[in-house]
Amino acid sequence: MQFGRYYEEFEVGAVYKHWPGKTVTEYDDHLFCLITMNHHPLHLDAHYAQETTEFGKNVVVGNYIYSLLLGMSVPDVSGKAIANLEVESLKHVKPTFHGDTIYGETEVLDKTPSKSKDDRGVVYVETRGYKQDGTIVCVFRRKVMVPKRSYGDTRGGEQPGRPVPHE
Repeated sequence: MQFGRYYEEFEVGAVYKHWPGKTVTEYDDHLFCLITMNHHPLHLDAHYAQETTEFGKNVVVGNYIYSLLLGMSVPDVSGKAIANLEVESLKHVKPTFHGDTIYGETEVLDKTPSKSKDDRGVVYVETRGYKQDGTIVCVFRRKVMVPKRSYGDTRGGEQPGRPVPHE
């Protein structure tokens, strides 16, 4: 199974549909909030959310959804990346709630060979996340530096650094 892509394998206009999706649980949301010290009651306090918000229930913290989509995209986009260069934009379009299932897809918007090193290039992509009913919840654009095949070949091919088993 392929993990990531070399620069030559990206085509402008291609869309990679990430699989599988992930159903967001209350535990996922609360753990992420606690690990990142985001203690806003909108995410952690069901009574607060019910009594004081238009949604009437907890909203999943947006940065968890972003992180989830970023992770989903690794096998298709950045699994071979040399560096994540920038996140150009991040939009939380609609709320996500406990029990929603998130799916993602990434479109290649552009690609540019490196001007300083001939063994790599920069790929510009947009990742879209949507719920089980198709509602877009998160969109972000980023630039990723990825190797050309020659870079991989000089560093061990498809699984660089993998040891050979022996007794």
